[in-house]
Amino acid sequence: MYLLYGIKSCICRLEGKVALITGGASGIGEATVRLFLKHGAKVVIADVQDDLANQLIASLANSDNVSYCHCDVRDEKQVEDAVSHAVTKYGSLDILFSNAGVLGPITSLMDMDLKAYDNTMAINVRGVAATVKHAARVMVEKKIRGSIICTASVSASLGGTGPLPYTTSKHALVGLMRTACHELGVHGIRVNCVSPFGLGTPFAVNAFHLEASELEAHCCETANLKGIVLKPRHVAETVLFLASDESAYVSGQNLGVDGGFTVVNRSYDSSK
Repeated sequence: MYLLYGIKSCICRLEGKVALITGGASGIGEATVRLFLKHGAKVVIADVQDDLANQLIASLANSDNVSYCHCDVRDEKQVEDAVSHAVTKYGSLDILFSNAGVLGPITSLMDMDLKAYDNTMAINVRGVAATVKHAARVMVEKKIRGSIICTASVSASLGGTGPLPYTTSKHALVGLMRTACHELGVHGIRVNCVSPFGLGTPFAVNAFHLEASELEAHCCETANLKGIVLKPRHVAETVLFLASDESAYVSGQNLGVDGGFTVVNRSYDSSK
């Protein structure tokens, strides 16, 4: 009996929890939706990719525990409605994974289109601020000791690892997370970031006009940690840790899922 109880506890790390995942229809978001459901959560997918979201839900065996809400995070009213949908549908909101984002224009600084820059900031920073704002309001009102996780990037720590608008937005996102951590800690709400290295998600594949395998090969070539290909499920597993009670005293952290890329100086080669 104890063995069976232990197995159940291990599998259902989010039993009874309600999660809202922005950008949940594809890539890291999709992998997290699948993993959260596996671990007992009820999940609301918020995205602008209606067809992909509906296809995802149709592919799930436990589709009764997942629903979709169209949400463009640039529109605060749509964000507020997505949060309200989660509470109305499932009675609570314990976890926010603010994952919606864009790479933005891949141009040099001197050729940059500032309207495209503004759009990147509106999605990657303002959109996250809106989701954190409205999720936190519900958590505070209902006295929920919630967990808020935001998707940053290695570009939040290093310049030259992404386009300027994207890199700027991800640096800003870490500052947003740390300030939210400070303000919400008194309410028992934890706020953290995950910062992945490059991986072959539809988000990146479409931006660089490459096949997923080509992009993964390039990332493996430049990665610090060899012998493994970073996949969305690896990031999702880190998000699961931050969402679960296993990280009950972890807040204000920008947790790299980057194989050490941001903490090593690759100019030194001990083999030479």
